[in-house]
Amino acid sequence: MAKVQIVAERCKSCGYCIKFCPKQVLAIGDKVNSKGYEYVVPVHPDDCIGCAICGRMCPDGAIEVFK
Repeated sequence: MAKVQIVAERCKSCGYCIKFCPKQVLAIGDKVNSKGYEYVVPVHPDDCIGCAICGRMCPDGAIEVFK
């Protein structure tokens, strides 16, 4: 089973990870990091297939995927 982990302090809420996730695992959450951005959270973590497209698309290196 794959696990997606978001480093909240790096996330700028650009939405690339959300747009490119084939399983719609991620969404912008309602909590704010210290920079004032609502960061991305896994809303359907059990649907993650471990493709790591989200991590490759993230311009800020805020996502890690573990298998």
